[in-house]
Amino acid sequence: MKDDIGLQKLSFIMSRKPADSPKPPAYEWQDMALRIIAEFAVPNYKRNSVFRVCKENSKETVEKAINETKELCKAGEKWKYFFKVIDSLKKTKKI
Repeated sequence: MKDDIGLQKLSFIMSRKPADSPKPPAYEWQDMALRIIAEFAVPNYKRNSVFRVCKENSKETVEKAINETKELCKAGEKWKYFFKVIDSLKKTKKI
């Protein structure tokens, strides 16, 4: 059982943070990148590329690539297919 430490100042109680609380994403594109990493099982050495793709492209483009990857890639490494789809979307957008 924990020891009762008595009354404490409110500022002390508010300044304590839980040890295992992760820092929330600062931007929407970071949250999207984390979702892609989890959903497509992106390996650690490609995580930075996912963040760069989400930062440099519009939300609509990334969402379209996610949806196309889910529809077309039923087996295999989905993260590789995601990069192919996002690359083709970028190429068609420039023309």
